[in-house]
Amino acid sequence: MRPLDLDSYARDGFLVQPDFLSAADCDALQARAAELVAGFDPGPVRTVFSSHDQSHARARYFRESGGAIRFFFEEEATDQPAAFALNKIGHALHDLDPVFDRISRQPKIADLARMLGFVRPLLLQSMYLFKQPHIGGEVGWHQDAAYLHTTPATVTGFWIALDDADRDNGCLMALPGAHRGPLRERFHERDGELITSTLDPTPWPETEPVALEVRRGSLVVLHGLLPHASAPNRSSRPRQAYALHMIDGNADYSTDNWLQRPGLPLRGF
Repeated sequence: MRPLDLDSYARDGFLVQPDFLSAADCDALQARAAELVAGFDPGPVRTVFSSHDQSHARARYFRESGGAIRFFFEEEATDQPAAFALNKIGHALHDLDPVFDRISRQPKIADLARMLGFVRPLLLQSMYLFKQPHIGGEVGWHQDAAYLHTTPATVTGFWIALDDADRDNGCLMALPGAHRGPLRERFHERDGELITSTLDPTPWPETEPVALEVRRGSLVVLHGLLPHASAPNRSSRPRQAYALHMIDGNADYSTDNWLQRPGLPLRGF
């Protein structure tokens, strides 16, 4: 693993580590995801994941996915087979599937957590992201801490490219330095419903977005308060990725967070 530029991370709120995951591990994740999809029967109801209206938040299938392996479809998918229509698989692949568990808990990821200052790192959430050709949906500007809230804020994203990612197929976009601003929203439970609450109406800073164009196997580390997004994929190429979210067990995980795991305790390395 290349040395971490922690000064750059403190300044920008993100880090890029090229060649972090081997080609063999990228192959293993893609092959295992294909096996999971091949064994998935969606039945008559398809739960769509939308970053625009959060309509999935009303579905029990989504609300109980924190401790399960669940499949979510693209908004623009109609009657395509699941392999060409899925938005993502989530959210406990790292605990419930042996291939994802092995790769998620490699010593190099534990070392990275230590270098980033984690005292008791816990793997909270995992997602296999498809970003399908032609229909891969836009992900709007957001902060991960809005969804996975701890006090103090510790959530950190580890996003691994399983295909080359560029502007054409919907690579990550980030607002460098904007992680030093406040948390704008909370997506959380209130009175049995999942809602979005505004905490600070301050607009995103007028910073030029940076396109995080990376090659397959690259790792992007995302500070939990960093605003980031991705454009739709209108190209003929996929932009698959694997994302992990980590929190520090020494922080207080909010009891009203949408993601709860009764019966499945969080684990580290």
